[in-house]
Amino acid sequence: MAIPIPSRQLFVDGEWREPVKRNRIPVINPATEHVIGDIPAATAEDVDVAVEAARKALKRNGGKDWASASGAHRAKYLRAIASKILEKKSELAKLEAIDCGKPLEEAAWDMDDVAGCFEYNAYLAEELDKKQNVSVSLPMDTFKCLLIKEPIGVVGLITPWNYPLLMATWKVAPALAAGCAAILKPSELASLTCLELGEICREVGLPPGVLNILTGLGPEAGASLASHPDVDKVAFTGSSATGSKVMTAAAQNLKPVTLELGGKSPIVVFDDVDIDKAVEWTLFGCFWTNGQICSATSRLLVHESIAEELGPIVSGGQVLKFVSTAKSEGATVLCGGECPPHLGKGFYIEPAIITNVTRSMQIWKEEVFGPVICVKAFATEEEAIELANDTHYGLAAAVISNDLERCDRVTKALDVGVVWVNCSQPCFCQAPWGGKKRSGFGRELGQWGLEIYQNVKQVTRYISDEAWGWYKPPTH
Repeated sequence: MAIPIPSRQLFVDGEWREPVKRNRIPVINPATEHVIGDIPAATAEDVDVAVEAARKALKRNGGKDWASASGAHRAKYLRAIASKILEKKSELAKLEAIDCGKPLEEAAWDMDDVAGCFEYNAYLAEELDKKQNVSVSLPMDTFKCLLIKEPIGVVGLITPWNYPLLMATWKVAPALAAGCAAILKPSELASLTCLELGEICREVGLPPGVLNILTGLGPEAGASLASHPDVDKVAFTGSSATGSKVMTAAAQNLKPVTLELGGKSPIVVFDDVDIDKAVEWTLFGCFWTNGQICSATSRLLVHESIAEELGPIVSGGQVLKFVSTAKSEGATVLCGGECPPHLGKGFYIEPAIITNVTRSMQIWKEEVFGPVICVKAFATEEEAIELANDTHYGLAAAVISNDLERCDRVTKALDVGVVWVNCSQPCFCQAPWGGKKRSGFGRELGQWGLEIYQNVKQVTRYISDEAWGWYKPPTH
């Protein structure tokens, strides 16, 4: 797939700017292992400049240009961005595919979702105008209370490489809809489309400094952003280990964080299902986007009466080190888990399915973030629930059964933030997304995704003409 790779700088204050230290990072095509371009490498000095630009954007014209402008005003920019995304869909999809390795068709679907997310948050921005100055009922009629929703301020947004532009949009769109100014730090492993978002913002005339985009290494750019004293909030998507570091850095300034971290999600298949349908959802739930999804339902829990029937149909995948460890711990690699012998170049792994798994094994406990599935049988509903919840993570889970009452029982018992019933992985920007335990906290998407970028100000006014009467006036 031949496509020219744009050579961009950092996007700061509405302009393309060379990094202070002038360093760049090579871009490697994972399908060929060839260097196809490079991106700028921001450092702490560039973070300082970007934060200053964002702070200035919030205060420009007394805040009227952005922070205190109407939601309808901000919505016009979000819709313009959505329109540009669709206009450039083909080009963006090709860049995404060549940068992060996902199939072109999936990358094109991502661009539709990106545009849809900007459109939806434009709607939320408009609705925000109706939610200002909402009255609060009080027990005393001498007071009147109103609520004002305000942008939380300058936000640092740190995003992963598996859905580069879409994961960035999950944060950028609601942050801008709320009236914040943002600094986006995408993963250094896949930043091309995020940089193109900067060009789109320039083309639609987004006010300077409202969105700044800094590509670079995590320890040099991401860490500086998370710990910066003039950043009011940090939102991070990535590994639990890095999320812990982000939280620690943000805690030094007592700034709020939203963390969307890893997962080891179960898919529970009962014995009353249509086997073919269960197989399709199992495959999709684990191997969509090459299995590189934080919510991948990579632990297949199947009723013992159909385990043999379901097992051989399922295809799976694994990262070499995890496959090797699984073997050494006594698991059976039913198929796959090796580099395809006919491909001399590229970061490819054959799908693998791993059986005879015990709860003490690494493959059961740790997130692989690759096309892998491990299989374990259960005998009862109670055992299935216990196995499903046997993880430090709590992002998502799926249950497959024709008994909807059973599905309701299992849904309530699953210790996760998202449950799919008779499906796996559907995601809509109108519904909240987030997990529990080591999968993080806070919710993205839907109205909840906008609210995390807002402060609520209480305004209470004394409306009586009478004196408050705290003390009796002196008598003469």
